Amino acid sequence: MLLAASALKGYSVEALDGAIGIVKDLLFDDRTWQIKWLVVQAGNWLVDRKVLVHPSAVDDFDDDRQTLNVSLTRIQVKAGPPLSTDQPVSRQHEIETYGYYGWDPLWCDDMYGSMMLGKMAGPPRYCGSKERYDDLGPGNVDGESDPHLRSFSAVKDYHVQASDGDMGHTANLLIDNVQWGVRYLIVETSNWWMGKQVLMAPYAISSISWLDRTVYLDVTQAEVKASPEWDPATAIVENYQHGLHKHYGWGSYGW
Repeated sequence: MLLAASALKGYSVEALDGAIGIVKDLLFDDRTWQIKWLVVQAGNWLVDRKVLVHPSAVDDFDDDRQTLNVSLTRIQVKAGPPLSTDQPVSRQHEIETYGYYGWDPLWCDDMYGSMMLGKMAGPPRYCGSKERYDDLGPGNVDGESDPHLRSFSAVKDYHVQASDGDMGHTANLLIDNVQWGVRYLIVETSNWWMGKQVLMAPYAISSISWLDRTVYLDVTQAEVKASPEWDPATAIVENYQHGLHKHYGWGSYGW
């Protein structure tokens, strides 16, 4: 199922023995578009603490109660590596958190398959290759923030540029809650195309300027206008995704 990242913010996180806190943000790897961490603001039982929860710890969703159930205990969380509430997540903290809980830093379902992203080439998939994660090795534990870790809250409202002109801005991200990958950017076209919203897969991204807060796409405005129309009020079915990917020449998500 695809979920809007904004909808997950505010979900309650329930451990095996009680509540942990509330989802405040989602952190993803900018090379793979894989969600790496849920940032959870702990409740009164852990005052002024934030907790990193790995997606592999999520057992199930309760959409009616807006709750994520995780395979952790409050005792585990309380004794876990403390995360500062006002500092970026460091590589050192990630390493300590993986080690403490026994989580695998290479965990992911292969959402994109073995092919490169993009029509010709693009940001590669790193899951399953330890060499590609050398920056999380023992030789790189200098306390610096992870340069590839991006926050959903930070990338919202990035400017989006088609290959031949303005597209609009990022309004949201759609996430697969099984594979925990970002499948689509929801782009608000603003005044360029009567305020329509369109979906862009990471396959379409040619580059991102994090400094300028701009996403550059390998699609034209004409291609976007001719794409299968998306109605935000309806669920995204597989047939629609097939048509969208065929239109742009994108790869599949393992269908």
